[in-house]
Amino acid sequence: MPIGSRFQYKTPEEIEIIRKNCLLVSATLAEVASHIKPGITGLRLDEIAEAFIRDHGAEPAFKGYPGSLSDFPASLCISFNEVIVHGIPDKTEVKEGDVVSVDCGVKMNGYFGDAAFTFAVGQISPEVLDLLVTTRECLDLAIQQSVAGNRIGDIGYAVQQHAEVNHHYGVIREMVGHGIGKKLHEPPEVPNYGKRGKGPMLHEGLTIAIEPMINFGTREVVLKKDGWTLTTRDLKPSAHYEHTIAIQKSAADVLSDHKVIDQAIKNNVNLSEVWIKR
Repeated sequence: MPIGSRFQYKTPEEIEIIRKNCLLVSATLAEVASHIKPGITGLRLDEIAEAFIRDHGAEPAFKGYPGSLSDFPASLCISFNEVIVHGIPDKTEVKEGDVVSVDCGVKMNGYFGDAAFTFAVGQISPEVLDLLVTTRECLDLAIQQSVAGNRIGDIGYAVQQHAEVNHHYGVIREMVGHGIGKKLHEPPEVPNYGKRGKGPMLHEGLTIAIEPMINFGTREVVLKKDGWTLTTRDLKPSAHYEHTIAIQKSAADVLSDHKVIDQAIKNNVNLSEVWIKR
């Protein structure tokens, strides 16, 4: 562990606590996935998630989180179509063809867990499905760079290169990934853009949430008057996937689990599968 670092490095025991929390987040997202269908509201999905979290002995990490104008009122961030992140669940109903991003966090035993997944409701256009696939690939490529000895810039470069250079999508600058542990958001910030070999060095025991947020069109964004909801300026769709990981020597230790969500999607006829091509 670097002496005098402002980052919070975790012991193996702490990482296991965070893993347990992240697996509960993943299970919650899988539970939500099993209920997504046309006609269900964001409010109802939020109720399902909060009950699931509390039934498993945890607290929703997002509910009551302080904001610039008001505390966040829900257990999930549910973001439809052009909403990038921090959508507030309401009476809006899910529709065929929607893209629905769900971000979830929990607190248990003094630590946090965090993950997100974007769902394709029914049949969506091949172009928008490719956005979801590419964003998920960005997450995978970023995780491959998340090893001891690399730098934060290597993570952001991997995302930016795949999304902006290879696919001409917009990578937003206003929201970033983050450290996580005893606080939901700890240093360092983990941008989805950057330069190879730049930024803080990664050391074993650092736990971070990596979360590519990729827009179909422009990277420009608009913050709604509620102080939370962030949308694309051109109102084209956006996608968001997130894992919490622990930095190790040879490969990142992924603490959350998208496989259980994939299985829930496979079992729900109302959802389309989103698989990494590579």
